[in-house]
Amino acid sequence: MENTSETVCGCQKKLSLETRLVHGATPFDPSTGAISTPIYQSATFRHPGLYESTGFDYSRVINPTREELERTLALVENGRHGLAFATGMGAISCLIKLYRPGDHFIVSEDLYGGTYRLFQEYYRLYGFSFSYTDTSDFGKTEAALRPETRALFIESPSNPMMKVTDIRGCARLIHAKGGHLIVDNTFLSPYFQNPLDLGADIVVHSGTKYLAGHNDTLAGFLVHSRDELEEELRNIQKSEGATLSPFDSWLVLRGLKTLALRMERHQSNALKIASWLREHPRVEKVFFTGFPDHPQYDLSRDQARGFGGMISFYLKNPADAPVLLKNVSLILFAESLGGTESLLTYPVVQTHSAIPEQMRLSAGVDERLMRLSAGIENPDDLINDLQMAFHSCG
Repeated sequence: MENTSETVCGCQKKLSLETRLVHGATPFDPSTGAISTPIYQSATFRHPGLYESTGFDYSRVINPTREELERTLALVENGRHGLAFATGMGAISCLIKLYRPGDHFIVSEDLYGGTYRLFQEYYRLYGFSFSYTDTSDFGKTEAALRPETRALFIESPSNPMMKVTDIRGCARLIHAKGGHLIVDNTFLSPYFQNPLDLGADIVVHSGTKYLAGHNDTLAGFLVHSRDELEEELRNIQKSEGATLSPFDSWLVLRGLKTLALRMERHQSNALKIASWLREHPRVEKVFFTGFPDHPQYDLSRDQARGFGGMISFYLKNPADAPVLLKNVSLILFAESLGGTESLLTYPVVQTHSAIPEQMRLSAGVDERLMRLSAGIENPDDLINDLQMAFHSCG
């Protein structure tokens, strides 16, 4: 099975991204012909004899369903190695263990609050240090370098202010210091952006979002091509044990088959909604990387194939926030993003509450900021829902 999969995977790399997403690393199960990867819901596997193995021993270490997903994600991210975890935070936690006490990280200041919490409340206690800066400003990123800097961790676009960081420039900067560039690619997915092709060393995904795509499972991923890191990452993965279950692996595999279609619809809906919000009298400013007047619009076009389905916007009156959240009905007031359903989130309370107030305000996350994940519904229905909710604001 292993050799067959490797052969098929090699052939798949010659195909378009859309086709690779549909067929995965192994288009059918070689033993049965099943075109849907079987769910190997087994904790353990029989050994033919002493010192003999089928290649699968214990599902925490390796499972056939999860292995197919890991290979598929590596394939579509143009990497050599993929690792699947129970959550995106589990993936980041594994990644940090590549480093040693005393190491310094430069991190995008505008990032998911859970990542900040993990770094500051836990890994800082083990001797790591973190500098948070506006990585969309190359001068500020360069100024944050220290002799002990070992990695640059960026979100691009950032969550929730939609800032875009120069991935190629950051790769050159950190590689000159012998460090790694880590890119959280959750917002754009491999359909719109491939950071490894731009010089990144490791790509992170919250697979819960666009990859799975249906708001029905949790998952996280690391993808890379650094052969010298693979053995250690695998050892950390199996030792911590936060690996993705067989059934959840199958759900993500199923989600990936429609990623191309969904991302195109997410993006077209986001553009239409963002343009409408821009004209609304209760909205002060809209953040969407697909607007030509976005500060990093040209950079986005250079390093990505699309702009994604995420929008943030400032209300003119912060008092409108609870009213808007209470009165949307088709759009759901909920955390998370990237699913088929449109979600409206209030970052200051939900996704970014762990970040200290001064840092939040410096990044632009205040009581007026809303974040919208455009789903795949009819965009006119979504706009009508927003319009009715705004009417409730008085």
